[in-house]
Amino acid sequence: MPELPEVETVRRGLEQCVVGRKIVKVEVGRERTVRRTSREALIDGLTGVKIISATRRGKYLLCDLDSGQRLMMHLRMSGRLIIAEPGAQRPPHTHVVMHLVNAESPESELWFVDPRTFGEVVVFDPDKIKTQMPDLANLGVDPLIDEFSPEILRDLFKDRRGNLKALLLNQHVVAGIGNIYADEILHLAKLRPDRLPSRLTSTTLVRLHAAIVEVLNQAVMAGGSTLKDTQYVDLEGQTGSFQDEHRVYGRGGLSCLTCGKGRILMTVVAGRTTCYCSKCQH
Repeated sequence: MPELPEVETVRRGLEQCVVGRKIVKVEVGRERTVRRTSREALIDGLTGVKIISATRRGKYLLCDLDSGQRLMMHLRMSGRLIIAEPGAQRPPHTHVVMHLVNAESPESELWFVDPRTFGEVVVFDPDKIKTQMPDLANLGVDPLIDEFSPEILRDLFKDRRGNLKALLLNQHVVAGIGNIYADEILHLAKLRPDRLPSRLTSTTLVRLHAAIVEVLNQAVMAGGSTLKDTQYVDLEGQTGSFQDEHRVYGRGGLSCLTCGKGRILMTVVAGRTTCYCSKCQH
């Protein structure tokens, strides 16, 4: 958490509020946030450059800079990006601050806030992505920005070991899906999380593909999911609402909202707490 829908929501906020602005000053607090390089490398790489685009791949936020470099921000477990007015009271754990200016807009600040400090901010050379950002270079298919079809899903699952949920969580196979949306996708597709991917029929793969696309798109439209135990908000501090649409995630022991007959079982699959309906999913 945050997963693809939350990250895409933040990306859209960056596109609206940050793209086209120049970074005139950078502050770095906790060095763990810039651990991939250093405080000096981030400040040098961002100061005086203009942000010219805001894109996303899986759970990674990417901004092209007019210097030819690229800014990567990963929210991990508890990271947030907040746009604020200069001088506004910064929340605890604000580890990176970018001061932004634009001829058409008032000065603003972009805060990277991360209580658990698993997130990171880094500037890298996109021509050296395989050596400088190997985890990004090795991401699998992004269901919302790459070519994605039931046939591609079949090829991704071919000869793969492990269960269905584990593969959906594997970022080298499908990029961007985490525990929340894996549970919701499998419920919509009517599949148990411990199914063997290599044994899914063509009809089942079509259903799973449709569920992946539908759940992720609906969650993006709702601004993502904000849970009680997470920090996720969009760039302007607003919470998402897709948590109100969850059918199984976090509902262990309750009746199924879909069939009204089954009970939501809670178990551990792929090392993650997993919820599914005992009747709907087979």
